[in-house]
Amino acid sequence: MSVSSPGQQAWWLFVGLVILLVMWVSGKQFFSSAWKSLKHRQANMDTLIALGTGAAWLYSMAVVISPSLFPSNAQHLYFEASVMIIGLINLGKALELKARGKTSSAINQLLNLQSNTAQRLDQNGNTSVVAISELKIGDQLLVRPGDSIPVDGKVLKGNSTVDESMLSGEPIPIEKTEGQNVSAGTINGNQPLVISAEKVGKDTLLAKIVDLVSRAQNSKPPISQLADKVSAVFVPSVMIIAIITALAWYNFGPEPLGVNMLIAACSVLIIACPCALGLATPISTMIGVGKAAEAGGLIRNGEALQNASQINLIILDKTGTITQGKPQVSQSQLHGDATSLLALIYAMERASSHPLASAMVSYVEQQLDDIPTRDVAELNNISGLGLSARYQQQDLLLGNSKLMQQQGVELSTNEQQLDVSGSRVYFAVDGKLMAEFSISDPLKEDSAEAIKALQTQGIKVVMLSGDNQATAAAIAKQTGLDEFHGELLPDDKLSYLKQYQQQGYRVAMVGDGINDAPALAAADVSFAMGQGTDVAIETADITLMRGSLHGIADSMRISRATLTNIKQNLWGPLFIIVWAFQLPLAYSIPLPACCLARSLLVWRCPYRRLP
Repeated sequence: MSVSSPGQQAWWLFVGLVILLVMWVSGKQFFSSAWKSLKHRQANMDTLIALGTGAAWLYSMAVVISPSLFPSNAQHLYFEASVMIIGLINLGKALELKARGKTSSAINQLLNLQSNTAQRLDQNGNTSVVAISELKIGDQLLVRPGDSIPVDGKVLKGNSTVDESMLSGEPIPIEKTEGQNVSAGTINGNQPLVISAEKVGKDTLLAKIVDLVSRAQNSKPPISQLADKVSAVFVPSVMIIAIITALAWYNFGPEPLGVNMLIAACSVLIIACPCALGLATPISTMIGVGKAAEAGGLIRNGEALQNASQINLIILDKTGTITQGKPQVSQSQLHGDATSLLALIYAMERASSHPLASAMVSYVEQQLDDIPTRDVAELNNISGLGLSARYQQQDLLLGNSKLMQQQGVELSTNEQQLDVSGSRVYFAVDGKLMAEFSISDPLKEDSAEAIKALQTQGIKVVMLSGDNQATAAAIAKQTGLDEFHGELLPDDKLSYLKQYQQQGYRVAMVGDGINDAPALAAADVSFAMGQGTDVAIETADITLMRGSLHGIADSMRISRATLTNIKQNLWGPLFIIVWAFQLPLAYSIPLPACCLARSLLVWRCPYRRLP
């Protein structure tokens, strides 16, 4: 574009004024920020944007107002370059807002599942509709079939199935009976439930998930500090390069020297505007956290997102992490009438709160459709050993091998055929062994596969368990672990973790219980199973809501992809500076085309690289 007649001069003067209005309306924030920075003797990206677009507009207006000062081959107008630079940067900010909306969609869906009201029961059993904000701990609520459960609570009455897929990712509804816990945002099945509110408002699991992801999306990973440092030197460096370029063209360039010098300096200022430098880190962090949330991994902050990409050793707890955390009777040997023996065992165990007792009760209920009633007397809990009782003048013993040895009960040689990975429970009548059981904690269906997937990525997988060495060895054999240690206390787990760190490993810890909390806190990255204790979840950097070890590999893969994308966008503008320095050698190339090419090279859509 050039000015060759008075009519064209008037037209381009009008266009220039319109462009100035557009620049002020759509880019006022850049010029205001640049002015504030100048008053504080500082420079930022807005300074460079204001200089570049302002230089392009001023040069073009100078050509329009005084074309005689410029030779015909230098009467180029760059109004569109000013508008395009501001437009591209605003487009980047719009993409950031769009990305922020996309990555929060999963959280918004969870929020939409929670109703705004609840059916509260009074002392007479009458219901009234109240707002969620009015609920208090201890309130009794009626949850009708198909309704969203409004609070975290415990079932008081009723038996129904609850869809917990929005929290756990598992599509199969979970049966809920009296005494079991329910979570806000989950959907009740086909039967009404009466629940007691235990956590309301911001204390519910759903609210904590939303808050956790929101804070993580707005946090900065450590690599963002590099972007801040680069920005601090990038702007003055570009300005210095522009001055050096102008001086080089003034001293060594062809005539007209002043025009060529001005064009060269403007080219550097305009082309070097690094839109991606300021946007890449927050966008990539938000999208990485959002993608991890979709995959069932809730990342607490940007630092955890970055550190997960550097892990080369993972420590796993056993119970509730590799295994289901629900003991079951895996094998049994009965020496007598099965119905009578199981009925006696059921009568003794149903009053006990021991985890193995619940496994025994469930086993008897599975074996017998109609359990005969046995009224046992003198039921006594022997701490650390088991139970004793009497039935029709018979002495009953139910417990471990130590109890049997103390009472002089001879153990069967056949009991050695039971599963070595399980805990042993024995039942004796009048000093004679009548039954042996092996109770084990089954593996999660995908544990072995998930461990193999981690090892394929070159990660060493170690199990640290508080269970006995034989059980730990059996689990290690089934899953193909690289290393295992059993019979450990919480302090022992922490000691092992520190030893691995001293050996140069970047260590991740995965656990679900209070006993794992010390090691979780000391790990480079900590993962908590979503079904674990509150202490473990609060201590961990990443919570695996689906309870599957596959979530570890997914989170690490997303972390690596996010960090790769951030690095690409940080280094991209540095190569653009070199290009911008050389560009004036061929300044006849239209600046808008150069700006667009630069933006396409640097700007990348981070989420298209993530799994």
